[in-house]
Amino acid sequence: MKRRTLLTAAALSLALGAPASADDPVKAGFIYIGPVGDFGWTAGHDRARREMQEHFGDALETSIVENVDYGADAERVMSQMALSGTDVIFAASFGYGPDVNTVAGRFPDVAFQHATGYIQDHPNVSLYDARFYEGRAVLGHIAGNMTETNTIGYIASFPIPAVIMGINSAYLHAKAVNPDVNFRIIWTFSWFDPALEADAAETLIEQGADVIMQHTDSTAAVRVAEDAGVMAFGQASNMVDFGPNAHLTAIVDRWAPYYIERVQAVMDGTWEAETAWLGLADGIIEMAPWNDRIPEELQAEADALVAAIASGEYHPFTGPINRQDGTPWLAEGEVAQDSELLTMDFYVEGITQDLPN
Repeated sequence: MKRRTLLTAAALSLALGAPASADDPVKAGFIYIGPVGDFGWTAGHDRARREMQEHFGDALETSIVENVDYGADAERVMSQMALSGTDVIFAASFGYGPDVNTVAGRFPDVAFQHATGYIQDHPNVSLYDARFYEGRAVLGHIAGNMTETNTIGYIASFPIPAVIMGINSAYLHAKAVNPDVNFRIIWTFSWFDPALEADAAETLIEQGADVIMQHTDSTAAVRVAEDAGVMAFGQASNMVDFGPNAHLTAIVDRWAPYYIERVQAVMDGTWEAETAWLGLADGIIEMAPWNDRIPEELQAEADALVAAIASGEYHPFTGPINRQDGTPWLAEGEVAQDSELLTMDFYVEGITQDLPN
């Protein structure tokens, strides 16, 4: 698997333990922010866990805990996992960062894998993330072409860099093909709240949106879009079953190759801390099948955009791009640095709403 890493971990190299005995299965624990039945983010991680379990068979023992809140609850669950002999713990949500680092300091012989995080205080903590902004560029291109009202609704979770860069990427690519496009954004301050997400989708449709995007984890928005006769995109998993007509496509998370690689390293006694940011080129994200309602010509354009991003021929954040207040950010032809994207705290020019504090 091709690896694109932000940082090398040579200075923090840590081989945890000796190669596992064939009679002594490696134990991997997973801590989830939502339920495995969310059909979105958590479902994607648990799908990868099951694929990994099938890959390793009896050489691996996995466990999960769902619906774990940030803070004391997360610390308790991970501590219990570590005390029970778990070799590697996957904390599959951004907000677990402080909790991972607290527990990692107490259990230096346990390998911790934190998804979408940015804090790395201990040499037994690896960070891994996906370049979701790549897929959101494709969604934006499709949405900008498909909208008839020129209003695209976006249901956002928390104003963290990963979510902000997704909104900006989608907007820039919708605007590129449709100068009249307007984004309406509702922040839920939750990853998984079906009722709240449904209310947000209904509000956006009332405001004129005929395409709904989401960076929240339930299928509620897709269901609302289906009932309202508008279009939508799924989140983290293919949600077409919940909106056969509405669901145009989705960014599908494929964590299994990375999980298998990292657990194999634990088995071999070669696991080392790293920071990995993976995308279309690595097969960690992919696009769900295009809905037939997308015109064939637009499907071909979307395929070409995916290929260009995956090959490195094109970067979704290529200038000229200004900040929301009109000040320059990227000059003509300039490509955003990873460090800039990972700390993104502003909207790009053209988005009219204020970013929450």
